[in-house]
Amino acid sequence: MAEFDVIIIGGGPGGYVCAIRCAQLGLKTAVVEGRETLGGTCLNVGCIPSKALLNATHHLHEAQENFEKMGLMGAAPTVDWAKMLAYKSDVIGQNTKGIEFLFKKNKVTWLKGWGSIPAAGQVKVGDEVHSAKSIVIATGSESSSLPGVTVDEKIVVTSTGALDLARIPQKLVVIGAGVIGLEMGSVYARLGAEVTVVEYLDAITPGMDAEVAKSFQRLLTKQGLKFVMGAAVQGVDVAGEVATVRYKLRKDDSEAALSADTVLVATGRRPYTAGLGLEALGVEMLPRGQVKTDGHFATSVAGLYAIGDAIVGPMLAHKAEDEGMALAEILAGKSGHVNYGVIPGVIYTTPEVASVGKTEEQLKEEGRAYKVGKFSFMGNGRAKAVFQGDGFVKILADKATDRILGAHIIGPMAGDLIHEICVAMEFGASAQDLALTCHAHPTYSEAVREAALACGDGAIHA
Repeated sequence: MAEFDVIIIGGGPGGYVCAIRCAQLGLKTAVVEGRETLGGTCLNVGCIPSKALLNATHHLHEAQENFEKMGLMGAAPTVDWAKMLAYKSDVIGQNTKGIEFLFKKNKVTWLKGWGSIPAAGQVKVGDEVHSAKSIVIATGSESSSLPGVTVDEKIVVTSTGALDLARIPQKLVVIGAGVIGLEMGSVYARLGAEVTVVEYLDAITPGMDAEVAKSFQRLLTKQGLKFVMGAAVQGVDVAGEVATVRYKLRKDDSEAALSADTVLVATGRRPYTAGLGLEALGVEMLPRGQVKTDGHFATSVAGLYAIGDAIVGPMLAHKAEDEGMALAEILAGKSGHVNYGVIPGVIYTTPEVASVGKTEEQLKEEGRAYKVGKFSFMGNGRAKAVFQGDGFVKILADKATDRILGAHIIGPMAGDLIHEICVAMEFGASAQDLALTCHAHPTYSEAVREAALACGDGAIHA
């Protein structure tokens, strides 16, 4: 029996980051991972491969739509799908090998196989049982489906299958207008597929600031995506190589159907804790399948902790990483903390969409007095130079104190621009603090400053 200070079950962003930090803090650490590679869903079949395909297809779109405008003449490139998938696989390989290197560098032991917890303080991997003072559940999540929808990962696929299709679909139906559905829908629309998104609610991207969501849907529609809103999917029937998506409109109960050669089920994710033996251990669970934890990530069983998608909160890789680092600090006898009010969310379409903090709808519901500072990218010289003048920056600040309460960006590099506002919020900054900070010209980030100025006496270039 090998003995460790910490054994972490799961080698995804939460697990591997927690492991590296634990090792850096002097704890003898092991990670249990059954995949052939480290990195979990994010690096293998999620965040990283989807960004590779988004990048490739963005360049294709630029060649088709904008090169000629800049005097770059000639035919746009043709698509070699096999080679594009090979590029995606190479990107995955570089990242997963990087984590293996970090494990060796920090002396983290990789226990290869699937783990279970037969008793408190013990982790079984294969036929071997290892002991640890602390055990961390970092098993992540899996795609969820709908009643009447059977996934085969060939015609009816989850995000995993959508990243590795045998061919580019002619017609793609996406069930669910969340982040995954819109990103993958955007990829295949650029590759020439006819993409229709079917969403149960009346607005895309549930939980997003309503003004941003409305603008985002308009821009995606302009790019060729079609939307069927307020539609409850009743089932998907597959005959040969054709799938038929049956749905009912909530407003009048009328029924309709769409045919496609590929259907992407993007209706969210659920915690993955199967096979761990949590029920036998007496671990307290929540109604939606998450592990119940306290403010220090501890479960109802002494010495057992949980982080990431397995517990409550947004299912985001960076949220899991933050929790992993915070828990490592706690296990090493230090103070670990996660500020859940400043966790950004990003959608990597073109334009990108990013947000942090409160939405206008949330502030209204709380009865909070606030002010809005907005600035359009049409007033940003850099954005116009690269044909990305669509979108805006929106900052929400407390009406009395000017403290930044939230921010929402739709436009170029939104996923990077949002972090200036995250840092400001972490330090309790006011909109005026941002407005008084010199920003280089010409940059996209000037739009953030202009939005901050709009919270006061007004933007300069609006």
